[in-house]
Amino acid sequence: MPDRARHWDDAYRNKGSEGASWYQPEPVTSLELIRLLDVPPSEAVIDIGGGTSFLVDRLVESGLSDLSVLDVSEVALEEARGRLKNQPNVTFIQHDVLTWRPSRRFGVWHDRAVFHFLTDEEDQSRYLATMSESLEPDGGVVLGTFAEDGPERCSGLPVARYSLTELAGLLGPGFAAVTTRREIHYTPSGATQPFSWVAAKRSRSPE
Repeated sequence: MPDRARHWDDAYRNKGSEGASWYQPEPVTSLELIRLLDVPPSEAVIDIGGGTSFLVDRLVESGLSDLSVLDVSEVALEEARGRLKNQPNVTFIQHDVLTWRPSRRFGVWHDRAVFHFLTDEEDQSRYLATMSESLEPDGGVVLGTFAEDGPERCSGLPVARYSLTELAGLLGPGFAAVTTRREIHYTPSGATQPFSWVAAKRSRSPE
């Protein structure tokens, strides 16, 4: 897709954050899996494709003090900034993750919104390389995608789907899975979307 920013800006404008299929009033699974990684309060956490998600709000409430949200949509980030105004612990980054070059490292990389929209192997490889480059040597990943029986398209775009085994395996030998999980997400319209999740820690000595 040549202009991801325009596509997602239009999606947020047309549907509103609470009308979008990905809307969650509470990011329960994300929070549970991040907790399983035993994240200390000072750990840097980045939410890829976080948009208007409430995950960053809940992480602030839990005491984390170094949070970043990256999204290609300025419309989404502007709404999140307004909700979290005067919150010094959160940095908002408007960028396409495929062309973003991180200037620092993070202890946790979270994504339930972006990776399954990458259907090209080159884009997938670029994403995983950026993720690896961004993480601390002992960093963790929480990654959610559409499951193998999930929708074939979302927001007008084709998506990639993964089983729990496939999702854990794509991280490569440098990561060890802490757990995998299946989730059924209920959209605002009442549709169901099966998700696959993996929480993993980077191995200091990959096999």
